[in-house]
Amino acid sequence: MALGNLTSKAVSLYDEWIKNADPRVEGYPLMASPFPQTIIIAAYIYFVTNLGPKFMENRKPFELRQLMVVYNFGVVALSVYLTYEFLMSGWATGYSFRCDIVDYSWSPMALRMVRVCWLYYFSKFIELLDTVFFVLRKKNGQVTFLHVFHHSIMPWTWWFGVKFAAGGLGTFHGMINAIVHVIMYTYYALSSLGPSFHKYLWWKKHMTSIQLIQFIMVTFHIGQIYYMDNCPYQYPIFMFIIGLYGLVFLILFLHFWYHAYTKGKRPPKCIKNGIGKNKAE
Repeated sequence: MALGNLTSKAVSLYDEWIKNADPRVEGYPLMASPFPQTIIIAAYIYFVTNLGPKFMENRKPFELRQLMVVYNFGVVALSVYLTYEFLMSGWATGYSFRCDIVDYSWSPMALRMVRVCWLYYFSKFIELLDTVFFVLRKKNGQVTFLHVFHHSIMPWTWWFGVKFAAGGLGTFHGMINAIVHVIMYTYYALSSLGPSFHKYLWWKKHMTSIQLIQFIMVTFHIGQIYYMDNCPYQYPIFMFIIGLYGLVFLILFLHFWYHAYTKGKRPPKCIKNGIGKNKAE
């Protein structure tokens, strides 16, 4: 009886909570409930950490070069489009880069922001293929905790952002991440074309710097909310989560930078040159 009452209360609280969701995202795939995406992410974690490596244990690695060329250039094109849409739906057309609250209206501009937020969220599921390719190519050393954690937490947390706050200053890090992905996946795409293109990848050494700049920008932008007077952003908890995320990855990459460049040590295999092994965007 006690368990039944507890379950009933939990369901009631969930129903009450979900009533506050943005009605404009009704009908978008995966947005009805957080449970379908949770199942997908759990299956992804199980495959890349357990099932996949066991399946490949006594098999030769797959040759996926052509598929990876298409995939990487596809992500580049998608990231360019996401960047453009983030800019056109607010960041280049009226946002102040300070206290930008969510526009919950049904105006064309507000709905455009909703669409790009959902598409960015969905792109995180496409990027799960990064790890699947690692496993199928038997690059298990690249399936690090940092890599899997990052690829898992991004879509899961962005569901809540899209469901309740599709717009405003909480979307800044999505736009910056899309810009960084244009650069990163261009590198991956050229690299996957083969050794003849490696001479064009002289800028590999700057990838860590680009990632550091990303996390610094995100952390400082979100941090503004604690210094602005009377900023009526609708979901301050999202700002805390984004700020914490940016700060954690900023510390991780500063740690890498210190050991790789300041102390002159060989970069750790898991994040050599800040890319490749983790793809921690």
